[in-house]
Amino acid sequence: MANGQWFPEDWPDRIRALADGTLTPVVPRRAATVMLLKDTGAGPVVHMLRRRASMAFAGGAYAYPGGGVDPRDDDHHIRWAGPTRAWWAERLGVDEAGAQAIVCAAVRETYEEAGVLLAGPTPDSVVGDTTGADWEADRAALVARELSFAEFLDRRGLALRSDLLGPWARWITPEFESRRYDTWFFVAALPEGQRTRNASTEADRTVWIRPGDAAAAYDRGELLMMPPTIATLRRLAPHATPAEALAAARTRDLTPVLAQARLVDGEIVLSWPGHDEFTRHVPTGAAPPA
Repeated sequence: MANGQWFPEDWPDRIRALADGTLTPVVPRRAATVMLLKDTGAGPVVHMLRRRASMAFAGGAYAYPGGGVDPRDDDHHIRWAGPTRAWWAERLGVDEAGAQAIVCAAVRETYEEAGVLLAGPTPDSVVGDTTGADWEADRAALVARELSFAEFLDRRGLALRSDLLGPWARWITPEFESRRYDTWFFVAALPEGQRTRNASTEADRTVWIRPGDAAAAYDRGELLMMPPTIATLRRLAPHATPAEALAAARTRDLTPVLAQARLVDGEIVLSWPGHDEFTRHVPTGAAPPA
């Protein structure tokens, strides 16, 4: 392959089905993912995981910790610190309940998949070491949805630290995909005293890597990634510290990016507005180019 762009074999057929009206788009689920950064003194590194090859969606691709919104987080009272729900609603382009649920998903999924918790006992503190049998029991209960995030925070006497997150981008899975997500990307810095681990059953490898190095490996075809992942990595690369990236998040454009597929002169043209590097030209009836 020319690079590491993830391109499922069934996409051309699904695009044709969408074009001729035989495929009805699936409503995308709300989701959140977090680009967790750590300062090395020589520039930040980002925490990435490799999805197991057996996964039905994006198997073998590198991504960030993240996942779907838990509907219980729309209406349950969450102990909260940082910018208000109204601020987040305006920034994310949703209502206040939706904003709470999306931010909760970002924090919860980072804890579920990386063992890192952006919460603290006071509005200006963060928990330290989150390892140990009791923490693991709560994490497993969250993963199994036996415990809501609000209940978890209350049990621990913790408030969600929304000020530790920076909204970075929003991407929506193409209409022709069978699994669709409306995903908000956030940036955050690894809290002092905490450390990551591969706590996800969906990943077979985790790495800390410089955004520029990961992007270069993608360009060489060595790391497989979905367009949102490599696009956000490229935007992260110029920032010299996690704090600089968090500051930049305040003014990031969160206009949703949604792929467009067209049939033009006997070929499928697949493009992501504002991201020309991902454009694909696939002859009708042919396999995607290598």
